[in-house]
Amino acid sequence: MHFFPESLEQFTVAHTKQASEVLQELERETFARIYMPQMLSGHVQGRFLSMISKMVQPKNILEIGTFTGYSAICLSEGLLEAGTLYTIDVNAELETMARKYFEKAGVTTKIKYLIGNAVEIIPQLDVTFDLVFIDADKENYSRYYDLVFGKLKSGGVILADNVLWSGKVVEEKQDEETKALVAFSDKVQNDTRVDNLLVTIRDGVMMIRKR
Repeated sequence: MHFFPESLEQFTVAHTKQASEVLQELERETFARIYMPQMLSGHVQGRFLSMISKMVQPKNILEIGTFTGYSAICLSEGLLEAGTLYTIDVNAELETMARKYFEKAGVTTKIKYLIGNAVEIIPQLDVTFDLVFIDADKENYSRYYDLVFGKLKSGGVILADNVLWSGKVVEEKQDEETKALVAFSDKVQNDTRVDNLLVTIRDGVMMIRKR
């Protein structure tokens, strides 16, 4: 679903710095070989993630939902020299592809790739995070938020993807995923511990800053 006329989207792409050759190759391979390639962050959102990471300058990043590794590479661009990105995905079938592109991007040593259920893995991480990116199963967004909040430093940032869900969040008839995303956005909006902004980039990104 397009939220803006195609001409405006093309203008946006044309006025956003180009991604690296590795990211462009990864995007092409994802769309050529992988089921539901639209799950990939893509050029504009990828540059957005990179920009936020460079502004935050995180020592530790947590990503929930690796997919083929595109967003992890973008987020890693802002890591401090000795920084680490922890990325969690339940789908082991994409591990080989993601690791291949981590190596091509030269970020293998900066990334801890964890396969399994994020709900079980997150409590085991004895790490304080500066930046968190949530882009996994929508029904667990509120749960992920609760699990990571205590591990997020004051001033740290959470980014949650797909919060507009192709516009379904404002439709009367809603499926369970949509209801979960609405509940998540309401939860954040009413959380006095944070400042938040819903950014209408791509499919919607909720930006949350812990006070």
